[in-house]
Formats: sequence, structure tokens, C-alpha cells
Amino acid sequence: MDGWLPGFEPDATSEESDVLPLEELRALIVPDGHGVLPSQGILGLMKGGHIQATPSIDERQIQPASLDLRLGNEAHRLQASFLPGSGSRVASTLADLSMTTLDLSSPTLLEKGCVYLVKLMEELRLPDELSAKANPKSTTGRLDIFTRLITDYGGAFEHVQPGYSGPLYAEIMPRTFSVVVREGLSLSQIRFIRGDPRQTEAQLKKLDREERLVYLDAASPGKAEVRDGGVEISVSLDLGRDVEACAYRGKRNTPLVDLEGRYEPAQFWDMIRDCPQDRLILDPGDFYVLASREKVRVPCGYAAEMVPFDPSVGEFRIHYAGFFDPGFGYGDGSITGTRAVLEVRAHETPFMIEDGQVVGRLIYSRMLDVPQKIYGTSIGSSYQQQELALSKQFRRSPAHPSPGQGRP
Repeated sequence: MDGWLPGFEPDATSEESDVLPLEELRALIVPDGHGVLPSQGILGLMKGGHIQATPSIDERQIQPASLDLRLGNEAHRLQASFLPGSGSRVASTLADLSMTTLDLSSPTLLEKGCVYLVKLMEELRLPDELSAKANPKSTTGRLDIFTRLITDYGGAFEHVQPGYSGPLYAEIMPRTFSVVVREGLSLSQIRFIRGDPRQTEAQLKKLDREERLVYLDAASPGKAEVRDGGVEISVSLDLGRDVEACAYRGKRNTPLVDLEGRYEPAQFWDMIRDCPQDRLILDPGDFYVLASREKVRVPCGYAAEMVPFDPSVGEFRIHYAGFFDPGFGYGDGSITGTRAVLEVRAHETPFMIEDGQVVGRLIYSRMLDVPQKIYGTSIGSSYQQQELALSKQFRRSPAHPSPGQGRP
């Protein structure tokens, strides 16, 4: 069958529905225990028939702790978002909500404010001991493209139950810019998880003492503030470092954004160069890109995820794209942190944020093994050692090259 990396094809005598027994799968992945599967574990899942795709998966989709998911060839414009629930498949509900279909085999416009559903190229046949979780990719979040994973019988977005067998779908809603997409484009990524690998507060404090999870600048390690199971992350509104702006705000009426294009940011973004008294009022409905005050590090044996600091503070949403790979801000151990870029959208009322205000928590999870791939330029990572940066579609000044520019 199709859908295999070279060297990972099933045996020619096996049936298409065959998957490896669980004992053999464990040997392909890593030793028993709770943790996030590393890149070589994802290859093991593919070899065992637990991840399948047509056309074949490109090895560049495999990240240190996740797999990039690709759009299929057809999008449905929906009347409304939905979850199928425990008694239904996505396709059966889709028949009631689809208003029209779009062919993604050529560049296709997705209009802002509209909800779309796309079946992804990848399918899963997970063993009972593995679950999965999805998140938008960094570029997707920075473009304010609201993207969520849906599965058959699913009762929650972004979550895949242990032992799930079936297709994957992406719900897509551009919110600030109308965008051009095409078949094969990756907007989201998925992690595979055994058990509950999240680190306790005691484990996080120990890890911070050993590895320095937070730096204030390149030469000044800070102490990680650990609370509610994560490392606190605050917003920076101070222009005291080498940055062009303290924030960017998306313009409301702009040209479309082709996700494979390159653009001058002034057409799409208002650059906020000054935040009086280190404060910024978020206007309802506007989308902002800001940076964290802390330069954070994710050691190679861990993966991290940004979550809201306090879900009861409903005035704004922080950080659509929450995954941080092993090696982010860390590399081989010589990098002294990278700022987290924060995607922020205010809700119904104007809301003031201040420099140093805690807006999120970084939850660290142990990897099942150190990945053979580590986040960084060697695998094409776009945002290592970033300051405040827009997505890679937008050019920056020569003094502040765009992610991906200026590389050998």
C-alpha cells in the first residue's frame, strides 16, 4: 500500500490491514514508561502500520516530538463548527453541515470568518496504550488561522483517544487574513503520548536547577517561577532590547495571504513601536503578536506546551500554537533561551495588559527517549533564537532577517 517512507514499507506478503503486535511495536519505539514519542518512535509507528498516509509521508514532516499533518484534496465550507460525539462519524455530520466543496489540488482561497473542514492525508491505527494530541503549527498561529483536529466519535477538539483507528480532519477558520492553501500543506501537528508524562512542580524545580529553563537575557539566567504544574510565562512590552516593536496588530482589511508567498508586513500589520508606561490595551476583535519576557529553554529530553495561565480570565485568548519541541531555546545546550512568541486575541471588552504580566504556563513533559532530531536550523526550524517575529511569510529588515533568511 501507499504511505510509507523509503525503507519502512510493510512486508510484501502482509495484508494491508496488518499491524505489528504490541510487543514488537514497543521494541521499535523506546523502553516502557510515560512519555512523548520522539522522532524515531514516530518512525516506529509508521513501520508498524499505526500511521498511514496517501501519498507517502515525507521525512521532513517528522519533527523532534511530532508529525506534521497535511491537507487532503478537498475542503468543505460549513454552516458551523461541530464535534461528532461518541456515537457518530465525522462524515455523517458533514453531510448535514457542508454548504459547498472546494478543490485543493490547485491554490484555493479560504475566506476569513468562514469555517472549513478538510480530511487530512494521514490516518491512525493507534495501539491501546497510545493517545495523541494536536496543535496548530507556529506559522498557523501567527497568521491567526484557527485550526483544530477532529476525529470520528470525538468529544473534544485536538485530542485522539487511546487505540483510535480512523481518519483525521482539520477544522480551519481564518480570522484576520483570507488565505490561500493547497493540497499537501501542513497547518497542524500531532504528538503521540504514552500515559501522563507531565512533570510535577517538584520535578520542574529540580530540572530548572540542573538545566536553567529561563534566561532574562543571553548572559543572565533567571529562576523559573513554577506554579500549577508549569513554568510561568509573562509578556514583554519593553523596547529595551534589540527589537523593532513591542507588538504587532493585524490590520482588518488586507490583501489575501498565500501561505507559500512572501510579503511586506506593512500591508498586513500595524507595528506598535511604543507602549506608554509599558502597557497595551487590547481592542476587542483585534489580533496581536507579542513576545515573552522570558527566554525559555526546552532540554532535549523534554517537550513543552503553552497553556493559558488562568482559564477563568476570559478577556483574551493567548497562544494558539502551543507545542515547543525538544531543543527549543536549547540546541545542544549552548543556546541561552529563546523568547516565546504569543498570539493574543481580545474578546468582548478592551483589556489592558502590562509588561511582566503572567499570561501563560509552559507545561513540560518527559520524552520517552531523546529525539534523533533536535529543534534547530539543521532540520529547518524557523524560529530558533527569535525575538518578536511575525510568521515566515513576512519579510523583515536586514537588521532583523525573517525566519529562514540568511541561512547557509
